[in-house]
Amino acid sequence: CPHNGIGSHNCRHFEDASVRCSLVPCSYGDIRLADGSTSYEGRVEICNDGTYGTVCDDLWDDNDAEVVCRQAGYFGGKALSFAFFGEGSGPIWLDNVFCTGFESELLECPHNGIGNHNCAHYEDASVRCSPVPCIHGDVRLVNGSN
Repeated sequence: CPHNGIGSHNCRHFEDASVRCSLVPCSYGDIRLADGSTSYEGRVEICNDGTYGTVCDDLWDDNDAEVVCRQAGYFGGKALSFAFFGEGSGPIWLDNVFCTGFESELLECPHNGIGNHNCAHYEDASVRCSPVPCIHGDVRLVNGSN
């Protein structure tokens, strides 16, 4: 789209542009990080049957976190336990996840099977990833409700 160039404007922040996106149903294996203070941290949620559910923190370690962060498009991976970013709700989809750290998606890691768990939401797994530096022209969405 035509524009005046990056940094060339006569605007103030009360004129910042906003968008509202429609939610697209999740697909099997999609992940999201919920309730973190940044987009690169939060409670790990994974999609099954069009519904996001949580991951139990049994056996949860930095190898698992590294896979989640990679799948989410970030670097690194620090595992956080005991619902560090708050308890989720709804189904608990995964338990006893045991990644080596080299998998590209969480569902490639051994686990008990979808929906097979002995957990409660106070055991929801979380991660803290390292952000990817922005590249000229990147756009990000901030402070949305979801």
